[in-house]
Amino acid sequence: QVQLVESGGGLVQPGGSLILSCAATGTIISIYAMGWYRQAPGKQRELVAILTSGSSENYADSVKGRFTISRANAKNTVWLRMNSLKPEDTAVYYCNADRVVVPGTSNAPGYWGQGTQVTVSS
Repeated sequence: QVQLVESGGGLVQPGGSLILSCAATGTIISIYAMGWYRQAPGKQRELVAILTSGSSENYADSVKGRFTISRANAKNTVWLRMNSLKPEDTAVYYCNADRVVVPGTSNAPGYWGQGTQVTVSS
């Protein structure tokens, strides 16, 4: 069974930094893309950053230049380095793995992590 296990998150002051990590566990053949989404109270979930299997990086305009996404060689772990954090970055951050191929099936669904709270406040 595929699971996404997140770690990190917490309370940080404005201007501070935080690193989130996410590991996709289980027997996995391939993952097309791994990324991070976030959802603030009263807001819809939005894409923060994504890294495809071809190492193509895409960032939301609001985090470009401040956040950096990276993946391990095995392509089953993803990190999000967040610098110069702002109060508006406060949200629950969700790891996502898109088009996960596992043995014995032609399906390639997506998976979500459980979410981790990031709070930027003095």
